[in-house]
Amino acid sequence: MSKRNFTAEFKTKVVLELLKEEKQIGELASGYEISPNQLRNWRSEFLEKASMVFSESKQAKEMKHKENTLESEKTELLSKIGQLTVENDWLKKKSAQVHGADWETKSGFKK
Repeated sequence: MSKRNFTAEFKTKVVLELLKEEKQIGELASGYEISPNQLRNWRSEFLEKASMVFSESKQAKEMKHKENTLESEKTELLSKIGQLTVENDWLKKKSAQVHGADWETKSGFKK
């Protein structure tokens, strides 16, 4: 039997359902076909890390800001590369029209 992988969203949904205490852990485990021990582990991990939601560190905020800045720079540079590629192709086409198709070899220009 292969190991099952669960998404973070699924785990969160199940743990929140477990924390509501509307069903016993055994009922949830059988309903989702997950071992009760696995549910206990997920609940423990969830509760351990819950405080991180409200205490985003200054360092984490700075990292997000840097990521956003880098992403916008990347987008801008990719746009510029696209523009320059179009301009370069256009210039090559016009040069071939003006100087002839073999203008590159006559001028010593190498691709």
